[in-house]
Amino acid sequence: MKLLGISKRGNVYLRKILIHGARAAVLRIKRDRAPIGAWLDALDSRAPKNVVVVAMANKLARIAWAVLSSGNDYRPVAA
Repeated sequence: MKLLGISKRGNVYLRKILIHGARAAVLRIKRDRAPIGAWLDALDSRAPKNVVVVAMANKLARIAWAVLSSGNDYRPVAA
């Protein structure tokens, strides 16, 4: 199964909220050097800013779905 990106055909409001949250997270995570920071820095060096923001929104959506579907607490993976 291939996982695709965030589609514009889905819920417009949810997509907008995820992208706004990702834009804020991109600025904050780079300062904190969180476990996801290395992935974010690597992507930032090779992709335009808006592509990085949408990729982060996609990752946040996947994390939220995994937490909600499993019922477990979120545990970030150390890099």
